[in-house]
Amino acid sequence: MKRKLVLWTMLIFVGTSLGFGKGKATVRDVTGCLSKGDSAKEFLLTGSDGSTWEVRSSRVALAEHVGHTVTATGVVSNAKIHNLKEDAKDAAKDSGMKKSDAEHGHLTVTKVKMVSESCK
Repeated sequence: MKRKLVLWTMLIFVGTSLGFGKGKATVRDVTGCLSKGDSAKEFLLTGSDGSTWEVRSSRVALAEHVGHTVTATGVVSNAKIHNLKEDAKDAAKDSGMKKSDAEHGHLTVTKVKMVSESCK
């Protein structure tokens, strides 16, 4: 009986420590430098925090902002998986393992605000 209680306690702890989404938003604001991507409708947003985001939009003319510092608001593609990857990176960092702080993701942009006409 004690083993079952310990097992259930461990399962609950593991489930909550994994976060299962950890309440991270599926909509994000990312500020950084916008550059041209690999394809005609794809762009790369290099965040001021070192993160990189492949960005697309059918609503916003991103090409007009290439070379600008912008704040892009958009929906994270595969948000649950992306958030689990972030959680795993955080857990590795907390355990002392070396890891890159740079995040990489895919964002469908719904709004862009220009911060600066250049990337500094």
